[in-house]
Amino acid sequence: MKKLAKINLNRCPQNHACPSMRVCPVKALTQENNFSAPIIHEDLCIGCGKCAKACPRKALYMVEEV
Repeated sequence: MKKLAKINLNRCPQNHACPSMRVCPVKALTQENNFSAPIIHEDLCIGCGKCAKACPRKALYMVEEV
């Protein structure tokens, strides 16, 4: 089973550049601007979990894809 990153928008303040984008090795996490929610490109995500570990608000988390 593959793990994928997901985002809880209620925990994400969406008022700054997402710090988790810097740690994604495959650039699967993007943001339209500094005041928008991060976008997870599931087709690119390799399930490493680095983004979730780097998220200070724990808005990003990993789930098992079925």
